[in-house]
Amino acid sequence: MKFVDISMDLHNHKSSAVQKLALTQIGLIFSLFSVINCSNNTFAYTVANMSINPVVISSSVKQTATVIFLHGLGDSGYSINGWAEAMTQIRQPYVKVICPSASPMPVSLNQGFRMPSWFDLFTLDESGPEDENGIKEAAKLVHSIIDREIEASNIPSSRIALGGFSQGGALALYSAFTYNKPLAGVMALSCWIPLHKTFPAAATSNKDMPIIQCHGDCDPIVPLKWGQLTASILKSFAKNTELKTYRGLMHSSSDMELKDLKKFLETVLPPV
Repeated sequence: MKFVDISMDLHNHKSSAVQKLALTQIGLIFSLFSVINCSNNTFAYTVANMSINPVVISSSVKQTATVIFLHGLGDSGYSINGWAEAMTQIRQPYVKVICPSASPMPVSLNQGFRMPSWFDLFTLDESGPEDENGIKEAAKLVHSIIDREIEASNIPSSRIALGGFSQGGALALYSAFTYNKPLAGVMALSCWIPLHKTFPAAATSNKDMPIIQCHGDCDPIVPLKWGQLTASILKSFAKNTELKTYRGLMHSSSDMELKDLKKFLETVLPPV
């Protein structure tokens, strides 16, 4: 299963004008990328090449939980009106928010153009090759962020929830299933499960954690059918998954989605 999130992270639920402009730009870029032949382009990198420098929003009262949210391709944790702000608005006051940023790397589908990316993308073909090494290295980075948060904040892993949009959501899913400690849950937005042919064997842990998938039914970048296929794969081994769809939503977020995420976080990270 392989998708290309060639957009910036479109989360800006306050400004429909900004979203419309961004979607127009995506359409132009998508038209360009669709004619790219990148069958032989490969790029290798390691955890050392990726940026951890996160946006950190401290809790407003004593911290007892943390949300780590991963942005989409081409974005960063520092985006104005981005995911850090969104997570801060829907969190409870005892929740700390961490939004790491991926370092720029060459993206094969973009003829090697450098942009912030958690791992490489080769093709739009669902049966095409995936950046297995890059995905696994990125997951190690996420695991290290979780481990550092446990040590720094003195909270258990079971009080940490992962989330992500598009490529970031894909990485959040893979990282959760390959992490060796229990997590509170995962928010998987407009995304897919990477290296899907390796599941369920690849899922070594967190098979019973709550997972909420959110997907627009008009998504032109990561079509809803891939979210549905991901849901089907997850249900084959995960015990607590839910897919929510949003009418008319493209590759972006919405107020309704954020309300659902707020309810999810209140459930998986309740007061203690």
